[in-house]
Amino acid sequence: MTDSANLILAPVATAVLDHVVRSIVDNPDAVRVEGVTNGDKIVLEVRVGEGDLGRVIGRRGRTAMSIRTVVRAAATRDGVDVDVDFVDD
Repeated sequence: MTDSANLILAPVATAVLDHVVRSIVDNPDAVRVEGVTNGDKIVLEVRVGEGDLGRVIGRRGRTAMSIRTVVRAAATRDGVDVDVDFVDD
C-alpha cells in the first residue's frame, strides 16, 4: 500500500520546474511547487517569495511561456499533460 500524500504527480516535470524557477528568483528557498489534478491534466502551481513573481513571469509573460514549454516537454517523460500556474499569494 502506498501513501498518497508522498506521491508526486509528474515527478520529472516537477523537478524541472522547481530547478528552473529556483535558478531565476532571488529567494530560492521560498519556491513551492504543488501538483493538483484537474480532470485529465495535472496543474503544477508555483508559489515564490515576495517580489519574485515578476521575475518568473518576465516581460509580457515571455519567461513564463518559456518555462511552460520546457515543463510540458519534460512531462512527456512522465506520460502526462501538465499546465503551469504561477500563483500570487
